[in-house]
Amino acid sequence: MSGASGSEGEDGGFCSDFMVLRPGNARFYHLFHLLWSCNVAENPTVDCPVGTEIAEWRRRWVVFVSLVAQVLLLWAKKPVALLGGVTEYWMNLLTENGGGVITLIVKALQGNITLLHLERIDRISQVQSTLTSVNYLSCVGLLDTRIELDRKIKPGNSNYHAALSVMAAKLAYENELVIKTVIEKHWQMKSVAFYNCWNDFQQEYTTQAYMLADKPADATLAVVSFGGTRPFDTEQWCVDVDFSWYEIPGVGKIHGGFMKALGLQRRGGWPRHVADHHHKDKPFAYYAIRERLRRFLSENANARFVVTGHSLGGALAVLFPTILALHGEDAMLGRLQGVYTFGQPRVGDEDVAEFMGKYLDEPSRYFRFVYCNDIVPRVPYDDAAFQFRHFGTCLYFDSLYRGRLVLEEPNKNYFSLLTVAPKYLNAAWELARSFLIGYVAGPEYAEGWLVRFARAAGLVIPGLPPHSPRDYMNSTRLGAGSLGRQS
Repeated sequence: MSGASGSEGEDGGFCSDFMVLRPGNARFYHLFHLLWSCNVAENPTVDCPVGTEIAEWRRRWVVFVSLVAQVLLLWAKKPVALLGGVTEYWMNLLTENGGGVITLIVKALQGNITLLHLERIDRISQVQSTLTSVNYLSCVGLLDTRIELDRKIKPGNSNYHAALSVMAAKLAYENELVIKTVIEKHWQMKSVAFYNCWNDFQQEYTTQAYMLADKPADATLAVVSFGGTRPFDTEQWCVDVDFSWYEIPGVGKIHGGFMKALGLQRRGGWPRHVADHHHKDKPFAYYAIRERLRRFLSENANARFVVTGHSLGGALAVLFPTILALHGEDAMLGRLQGVYTFGQPRVGDEDVAEFMGKYLDEPSRYFRFVYCNDIVPRVPYDDAAFQFRHFGTCLYFDSLYRGRLVLEEPNKNYFSLLTVAPKYLNAAWELARSFLIGYVAGPEYAEGWLVRFARAAGLVIPGLPPHSPRDYMNSTRLGAGSLGRQS
């Protein structure tokens, strides 16, 4: 891509090279104009430096596909959110009344049905669903109701941090009351902070995160966990299929949507500090967590910390130390125990990988878990068009939960024609496995009708069910121990 330096748009004011896709500006003509005109700077769906051209037709095609996908997802935002709200409510209602439709009907006829009394809470502190209850679970939590830590994997075990991290990553989908209850009553740890964070570009609270400590006093470990992409939030799915990027001098090209979710400033980029009032009213994830973590580490001289997340949360988890490095926070990075991500999409180019290698490679402190045919770790594309790259140690698990260390997951861009038949065959096997795993691996791995329904959806889109945190939990518990030291 060629173009002049500088920017006339406020999005790219902090860097000279960027490309930001704007699906909200898309009209039929603008989308198809991308396919025959290389002057993308003149197209209102693309914000980039003046004079920018993309000569290669294939690269414009990728931009076109990304924009169309985002337009469709944004169009479906309200009906999908409504469907999600109704689905979550009825799933929780069934769970609260014994877990079965027949039981619910019998209780209703007897007048003994237990209704869900949910409290609507203030906008600033609300979670994504705007409803909170200590018993109200997200779809992710209902797909996998396991909340106890694996007691066979204890502190000091080789895969303890991975096993704790995947549980923390799954828990990040829940509301604040559920998170606090699980941490303190089930894990016997301390809930340090919960954040619902502001996105300066979307002008919404889009990013959820929390922090825990392994002990109420004299803690030795903190866990920072970022929330992932919610199944019924199409705006968050837009971030995953958005190919926007900014090139940060000295670091490289980083995915724009992930940076915005982490706390990128609309006019200032990544300043070292932001105004104090933002920490209270409209906290930006990176800045709020950094300051709380700094205080925690100063209060616990021997403590270290790990960062984790699933899906979008995994992208934020690896970008958090990246911005720490950009700001020269070497003392804090020196106490980083590890970054553990699960089903994480690509976050940047080869320059980003080289930049972060100086902080995460020696010793290896970044572990990227990929389960089987999960589509999300395979986007955005790693090809000549956009050059997004994974980095770090990849721990790949097949559908038998057998793990191995690889440089890159198989079928790295997912859409290879040679893998179509194997993916559908594997989806059929995963559905069959759901009827067997409880007998083979133990009752804690048994899967119910809801999980089987989700796995049946894999017969249509085989890359979606493998993205569930459930398979990542199974991978860390059943297969990670054979991979050697990861902590």
